[in-house]
Amino acid sequence: MAKTKAEKAVIIEKLEKALKEGVSSVFVHFSRVTVAEESAMRRALRKEGVSYFVAKKTLIRRALNALGHKGDDAQLDGEVAVASGGSDATAAARLIHEFSKKLTDKLTILGGLFEGKLVAQEMMREIATIPPMQSLRAMLAQILNSPRQRFAVVLSKVAEKKA
Repeated sequence: MAKTKAEKAVIIEKLEKALKEGVSSVFVHFSRVTVAEESAMRRALRKEGVSYFVAKKTLIRRALNALGHKGDDAQLDGEVAVASGGSDATAAARLIHEFSKKLTDKLTILGGLFEGKLVAQEMMREIATIPPMQSLRAMLAQILNSPRQRFAVVLSKVAEKKA
């Protein structure tokens, strides 16, 4: 059933809002995804604060053009959905990447918007592999604490030899 201009305008407005407000947005190609798989994916995305919706490519391009990007530069092939938002900048890309591992040949990252810039497929895949902020903080704490731990071990070994 064809959508009216008013319905399309509402969809474009929703897309603009999601693309503008989200720190990152991912364009996802999907095919042959079952209802159960998509429902599980939507639940997991919603849990992390990521919105996921399907839209026509022309409407996505119009929303991109309205935001000042060249909509034609975005590689949107096949059936396209948009995942946007999240608790940190990499949340949407990371979660879609995790699901694309589980649903091989069914989900693919096509590109997206990251910090207001249109990003190609390869760059968005690299962004998807960045660990969550909490893990990065733990890694930093480990790096900062490591020299102290080593120094304490060396001192205890020296104390054992002298005693």
